[in-house]
Amino acid sequence: MRFAGKRAVVTGGASGIGQATALRLVREGAEVLIGDIDEAGGREIAATSNGRITFQRCNVCEAGDIESLIHTADAAGGIDVLFNNAGAGGARARIDEISPDEWDFTQDLLLRSVALGIRYAAPLMARNNEGRGGGAIVNTASIAALGTGAAPTAYSVAKAGVLHLTHMAAADLARHNIRVNAVCPGFITTNIFTAAMEIDGQARDQANAAITGIAASAQPIQRPGSPDDIAAAVAYLASEDAAFVTGTHIVVDGGMTLGPRHSWDPNVPSLFAMLEAFKK
Repeated sequence: MRFAGKRAVVTGGASGIGQATALRLVREGAEVLIGDIDEAGGREIAATSNGRITFQRCNVCEAGDIESLIHTADAAGGIDVLFNNAGAGGARARIDEISPDEWDFTQDLLLRSVALGIRYAAPLMARNNEGRGGGAIVNTASIAALGTGAAPTAYSVAKAGVLHLTHMAAADLARHNIRVNAVCPGFITTNIFTAAMEIDGQARDQANAAITGIAASAQPIQRPGSPDDIAAAVAYLASEDAAFVTGTHIVVDGGMTLGPRHSWDPNVPSLFAMLEAFKK
């Protein structure tokens, strides 16, 4: 019960990683306010939580919605944990094809929203514990922030921004005893891929099944990553178990970023393995 008596805010909490994290925090004692544009999903989760989860509609592309969500949580008793998680795939166009509006939307959704979540929550968290401050902020970045090939350009740049924002915010807020960290998911089986491609209905279910099959062999740990895998990392970073951890990130990707496939897959020959054939 690491979060007994604690209150948390989770954006994008109606599904996927956000939902799994909200449920994880509740299991460990927290009360959670989730914000999402999916009103039906959010209210359904709240209705089955025995009062431990409440829901408020929040479009993180709207500054007023973020501020309102944060103030709702504060009015209910304060904020101990903020998980800036809401997001989607954003624009898929290459940098030589993307429109200004597509670029701005993706940055607003994935980067500006995180900055504003911190902006509105930090002053309230600083009042915690009779003015001594304290609290934990966790941001969802991505392995796409660490290199090319994992996601479209606008998404990857935004997530790289989230990582550096995490560093800067950790430095800015240390004086208030507020820790700021990030989690970098790898290939996690949620609806983010089919939603980005606008695949719905039965085709979405079929596509998600295909994604699950691909994910199982995409990294050294040969199973799909799940939202619960990310929730476990977020819960650690948000808890007192990580009391001496700030300004960093945890990669949760099953080893996908270890290196080229031949570095971990014995069925893919490396350059040196191929050159051995010339010695014979």
